[in-house]
Amino acid sequence: MRCIADTSPGLPVTQLPEERPAVTLRGFRPADIPFVAAIVADALHEHYYASLYLSLSSEWPEGFLIAADPHDVPVAFLLGVSQVEREARILMFAVERNRRTQGIGRLLMLTFLERCRDRGYARATLEVRVSNATAIRFYTRFNYSVVDLLRNYYSDGENGYQMARPLP
Repeated sequence: MRCIADTSPGLPVTQLPEERPAVTLRGFRPADIPFVAAIVADALHEHYYASLYLSLSSEWPEGFLIAADPHDVPVAFLLGVSQVEREARILMFAVERNRRTQGIGRLLMLTFLERCRDRGYARATLEVRVSNATAIRFYTRFNYSVVDLLRNYYSDGENGYQMARPLP
């Protein structure tokens, strides 16, 4: 029996579609906080103080990616940190609801993984709600697989999966 979060055999990342979404990737700016906080509230059902985004962005600025629309308004983001030597962790990752399935998440993930390799990281990890089958399928397309069940991980008591992938 296969877990829905098992890595699909024979489906390398290079087989994903190559279309480019109509966004620009750039680094995080303090003025992005209201937009990022709104995306977090809607997509991740969490609320954080602005100071959290500021402190995390200063630790690894290249790991906090913003996807902005043509008016430079953030529509998605990926916040990566490094808390363990030679390992990157996706702490938060979300795309505005009306911008999903446009390749923005793919662009963010590919750029993040490239930056991890540039820093010499050996592994990338993330956590995801066990109920979020769409996200789990997305991550498996990038060769993430479940490595642990995190009981009562989220603030509402839901379990999470820790997923990881090597960075060759």
